[in-house]
Amino acid sequence: MSRQLGPTEVKRLNRSWRRTSGARICLLLESVGQPFNLGSILRTAAAFGVERVWLCGDCADPAHPSARKTALGAGRYLAIERVPDAGRAAAAARRDGLRLVAIELAEGAVPLHRAGVSGDVCLALGNEDRGCSPALLAAAEQAAYIPQVGRIGSLNVAAAAAIALAEARRREWDPGAAGPPEGGAGARGLP
Repeated sequence: MSRQLGPTEVKRLNRSWRRTSGARICLLLESVGQPFNLGSILRTAAAFGVERVWLCGDCADPAHPSARKTALGAGRYLAIERVPDAGRAAAAARRDGLRLVAIELAEGAVPLHRAGVSGDVCLALGNEDRGCSPALLAAAEQAAYIPQVGRIGSLNVAAAAAIALAEARRREWDPGAAGPPEGGAGARGLP
């Protein structure tokens, strides 16, 4: 019978996964306007060992009470940098040797499980309603979408960030599980 792990056991478990994690993962958030979404993304980013978060455009303030409450102090484990626009943030990611992958329902996007999110990568996510700007999509080396089979057509940006971060780490932990990145089968990258 299973039981929940105690705090010390959780720390040991997380430490064992941290030892197997060497890839640098960063986030570029463009105009994520809702403080609770930003806080949730920051908490998830800290849980997955994100190195840096670039905030650009009209992003919520990480110091906003709703962002701080949702983040549960995760900001102290992240390097957070505010940049005026997505182009500058994308250039900073490239200077740091990161491949930029936009997580977006976009023409030419590939399914996330086939996208180039392994290794040193910066995942870009956009506004809750508008998604990634055309400039950010143009700056990205690849766009990836999260396949969905239900009747709702999109995910909350914080949920999408969590799924993309989990996939990036999973690739590192199980490199043989994902096929090679591909350009997609159809004009929209659909299977």
